[in-house]
Amino acid sequence: MEPPKSPKATANDLLAKVIKPAFGGVYPLPIPLVEIITDYTRQRFPSDPVTEIKGADLPGFEGMLRSNKARSRWQILYNDADASPGRIRFTQAHEFGHYLLHRQKRDAFSCSDADMVEWDAAEAGIEKEADAFAATFLMPTDDFRDQVADEAASFGLLSHCAERYEVSLMAAMLKWVEFAPRRAVVLAVRDDFVLWARANEAAFKSGVYLATRKRTIPVPPRSVFHKRNRVAQTEVNEIRASCWFPREPAEMPLTEMSFVSDQYRLTLGILLLPDAERRYRRQEDLEEEDEGLESTIDRFERCGQPIIR
Repeated sequence: MEPPKSPKATANDLLAKVIKPAFGGVYPLPIPLVEIITDYTRQRFPSDPVTEIKGADLPGFEGMLRSNKARSRWQILYNDADASPGRIRFTQAHEFGHYLLHRQKRDAFSCSDADMVEWDAAEAGIEKEADAFAATFLMPTDDFRDQVADEAASFGLLSHCAERYEVSLMAAMLKWVEFAPRRAVVLAVRDDFVLWARANEAAFKSGVYLATRKRTIPVPPRSVFHKRNRVAQTEVNEIRASCWFPREPAEMPLTEMSFVSDQYRLTLGILLLPDAERRYRRQEDLEEEDEGLESTIDRFERCGQPIIR
């Protein structure tokens, strides 16, 4: 028996072997999601297809996938209260991912809008898999790469992608960071604290990431993300990288890009850094590490936070 395919591989196979051939060898963008889900599952899985996709009143939940008692039919529900079309489409694709990847494990999936930190490891795992499937299926990797290749990072570029695939700006931003040519972190901020963040591989390997699941991370006082510094919906700001990431060299610059989202009642953002400098850990560095580490007070004063002594 072949091992199960990854969520991204499942989405890519469906796009390459079913969707593109059915539409003359091109992606039908934006992906006609509802039609594809119902038609494909009826033909490919006639004993237990998805027969209904509809909006519903689901307080506290983004969406739901459930079967009838006989497990002969499946239904996708999505919360249509105050949700944008892009968010609804992502929820539908997410539930489709559960159907393809996980329906043999149980007969119902209720997908909450709560933070993943509240889930156990197994639940967080399947939710991440459904998200990975949805992002790949709605935003085909090769087409997305063509849109962003050689293009400077900007919320104008991300808005173009969001419109092309009919997804939310947040979904486009999370997809974009996979292709960022430089070290990059995307994040969301509310009330001067980071809600979540995702770093690309280059950033993560150099130690540039924000571990929001492990600790509460305040926004640096000089950052454009700090509410006292905001003057427009979209802003670009230069700041020392060490204000966000204390282990970065003092002279390392960082570019902040922020976008205030009224829809989500938060600020979305991008942190861009140059390539990492190689760090050689000599014995004298190890011996003096404690003395060389910048104190919290030093860092906050340098980055603009007044300290009351």
